[in-house]
Amino acid sequence: MYNYNTVNRMGKQNGSCWWFVKAAKWIPVIFILTIVLWSYYAYVVQLCFYTVDNYVQKAFYLFFYHILFLLFLWSYWQTVFTDLIEIPYKFKIPDAEMEKFHQAGTEEAQRQILERFAQGLPVTNRTIKGVIRFCEKCQLIKPDRAHHCSVCSTCVLKMDHHCPWVNNCVGFHNYKFFMLFLAYALLYCIFITATSLQYLIRFWKGELDGMGRFHLLFLFFVALMFAVSLTSLFFYHCYLVLHNRSTLEAFTPPMFRTGKDKDGFSLGKYNNFQEVFGDNRKLWFLPIFTSLGNGVAYPVRAQHQGTSNTYDSMGSTRNRRRSGKHFLHIFLLNLCTSFFTEPFFFSYYLFYTEFQSNKVTYIYLLHKCMQVLILFMLLFNSILKANVIFKKFIELLLTLRVT
Repeated sequence: MYNYNTVNRMGKQNGSCWWFVKAAKWIPVIFILTIVLWSYYAYVVQLCFYTVDNYVQKAFYLFFYHILFLLFLWSYWQTVFTDLIEIPYKFKIPDAEMEKFHQAGTEEAQRQILERFAQGLPVTNRTIKGVIRFCEKCQLIKPDRAHHCSVCSTCVLKMDHHCPWVNNCVGFHNYKFFMLFLAYALLYCIFITATSLQYLIRFWKGELDGMGRFHLLFLFFVALMFAVSLTSLFFYHCYLVLHNRSTLEAFTPPMFRTGKDKDGFSLGKYNNFQEVFGDNRKLWFLPIFTSLGNGVAYPVRAQHQGTSNTYDSMGSTRNRRRSGKHFLHIFLLNLCTSFFTEPFFFSYYLFYTEFQSNKVTYIYLLHKCMQVLILFMLLFNSILKANVIFKKFIELLLTLRVT
């Protein structure tokens, strides 16, 4: 019998390219950390130590900067390195039942096998055909809101998406950390932009000397670019949290016995917020796991209650990556950046260089660097997609070899 897990293990052990693919997945994380470490040097050393003259202002900047810096790094660390929670064993289908499933002659017979095995399990979601959701690769009944990640090669509880920038799936195990990461990253960028603006103006007037002024120039525009990018992403996920939806559920509403319902898991905005951030208000803004439930069973609206699902109906786990759309979003971001800023920079460059020094040249070149950075993000996202396709091809070859 075909066993996906056996083939997958063989691919990881025998494929000489897997180590390269695994290492390449850390490139976005290294890229983010490199920018953050450079921003620390630019802000603390070049701005606060060498540029700011007022000691009170310097202390104010350093104090609040380090608070945001530590909260940002802590949240990012938790998002990246929090392991997936394993789906309980009772959802896994034994080999004997899998044999019966594959030997069943009709879809109705297979459906009856799944229904019989799922009796007593807290599952309310169905496929579009009204069948129990089942993952043949992991050989288990999918818990509500769980999906199979082709990058991680496993089913993920309450999967939101697989994020290459954290090299991890975003789901029940780290969604709170991901939200705090977005929030503190946005605040970090806004704080840098706001406090360095006056020194950008001084640079523009020719009042700053030394090579440090270029660090401040790039620091301002890099922080501004990331702030613009993070704003839409953060508020979109705030909308999802308040409506109790994942990114996958926003595109494809969950299916229940009574049909599709995009608000099937919504319990009211405050309760939806508590489901992610917990009921202890003191820990809401710290990257400590406080999400309610176990990731397996979720309360649903009354019309969908076939079983009595609660957060703790199967125990607690407190102690214990949509590439194509990202590709389109980054492309549109680069397009909008060019459309709105290119005429301004180009015309101002032609006019201003007649009367001033090369400061505008630096600004214009920085603008082009920002576009190159966005294009790099676009290119890397396409490379990740190619890695997934290549992985599928290797698995197909290994399958033919096993059979």
